[in-house]
Amino acid sequence: MFVIGLTGGIGTGKSHVAMVLGDLGADVIEADRLGHEVYRPQTDGWREVVETFGPEVLTPHGEVDRRKLGAVVFGDAEALGRLNAITHPRIRRMIQERIGRLGEMGREVVVVEAALLLEAGWRPLVDEVWVTVAAGQRVVRRLRDRNDLSEKAVLERVRAQMPQDERARAADVIIENDGSLEDLRGQVEALWGARVLRRKRSRDRDDDTQKDAIP
Repeated sequence: MFVIGLTGGIGTGKSHVAMVLGDLGADVIEADRLGHEVYRPQTDGWREVVETFGPEVLTPHGEVDRRKLGAVVFGDAEALGRLNAITHPRIRRMIQERIGRLGEMGREVVVVEAALLLEAGWRPLVDEVWVTVAAGQRVVRRLRDRNDLSEKAVLERVRAQMPQDERARAADVIIENDGSLEDLRGQVEALWGARVLRRKRSRDRDDDTQKDAIP
C-alpha cells in the first residue's frame, strides 16, 4: 500500500487535490473530518475542550462551534497549543486505525489529507508528502470569497500555520495552484501517472521476478 500525506496551507487547494486523487482511485482519509469526531458531544475530546475553553465555545445545542473556537485560538499561540494537545493525539490514532483497516482490505493507494500533517508530527504515517502551494494574495481572495472572512481574519489563520516555504522544503512533491481548477487537475493526473502508477508497475514487475525465481 502506498500512503500519500497531502498537506498545504489554508486556501491552497488541497481539498480539491484530494478530490481528484479520489476520482483516480485513491482512498482519502480527511483529518478535518476526523477532527469533527473529536468534538462530538459527550466524548472525552468534547469534555476536554469545554473544560479548557469554557461553555462559551458551544452552540445552544451543546455542540462545539468551530467558528467560536477558532476566534479564541487563532492569533493566540498558547491557546492554539492547548487545543492541538487535545485534538492531535486523538486524530493520529484514528488515522492510524483507518490506514490499518484499508491495508487489511487490500487497498493500494491511501491519501491522508491533513492541513497540520507536518506540524502535528504525522510524517511517519505516510510514504510521501505532497504539498499544495499558492500565492499569498490568491489565498486571501479565495478565503474571503469562500468563507466570508475579513482579510484580518484570513491573515490570522494563515499566520497560525507553518510558513508555506517551510512546508514546501519538507515536501516530496509540490503542487502549485495559481491557475484554474483544470490546470490543477492536470497536474494531479500527471503526478498520478508518474509517481503512483509507475510505483505500482515497478512493484508488479518485482513480484513477477520473485515468482519466476521460485523453483
